[in-house]
Amino acid sequence: MKDLLSVLIIEDDFRVADIHRHYVEKSTGFASPYIAKNRKEALDYLESGETVPDLILLDVYIPDVERMNLLWELRQSCHDADIIIVTAEKDAKAVQEALRAGVFDYIVKPVDEERFSLALARYKGCRGLLCSTKEMKQRDIDAVFGMHRASGSIQSDEALPKGIDSITLDKIHCVFTQQLIGGITAVELSSELGISRSTARRYLEYLVSLKMVRTMLIYGTVGRPERRYILCETYEQNR
Repeated sequence: MKDLLSVLIIEDDFRVADIHRHYVEKSTGFASPYIAKNRKEALDYLESGETVPDLILLDVYIPDVERMNLLWELRQSCHDADIIIVTAEKDAKAVQEALRAGVFDYIVKPVDEERFSLALARYKGCRGLLCSTKEMKQRDIDAVFGMHRASGSIQSDEALPKGIDSITLDKIHCVFTQQLIGGITAVELSSELGISRSTARRYLEYLVSLKMVRTMLIYGTVGRPERRYILCETYEQNR
């Protein structure tokens, strides 16, 4: 997979576009080289071939476009780019049309940064799996389609204990999906997600209690043994 995934932002409000670019570039492995304010700028940029985007963040409400028409134009003219809708449109028919067009995710404005980051993490994980092999096993395909579902939380917030939220759990799930071999420590997870070590350890121990993750002690030459967390084989096979 490429070192940096290129993201084209199509958004007519420059303040919102700048916020989205900030979120993109805060996410490891992503860059946003261009913002298009309307249909013409977006199509001109794509036709120039300057940079073929891996991902397009598309607002439905663009001044020179009627409803979802630009989505279908992008689907026809830019086959190699994936699309995430970022819009204030909540109409069920629009969501249904987006699903039929094969969008990767659908995010409603005003955008929550955690939700936005989770979408990018899912996308990066999905790309990583697809680029890691020529032929996929069923469990790998299940993982790809699991990340593709925007509502693919391990559990809903209502069912979770105090101090555990579904968004952070989903982010940790994405980390495990990308780093299955060798597992991960609480220190490494803390660094990866930008959370405290105690928070990382709390979530990892919660996953251990669900038997989704197992632990292994790694003994070094100095100090206490290191606790490494590894996705359980039974869970991996059933993903």
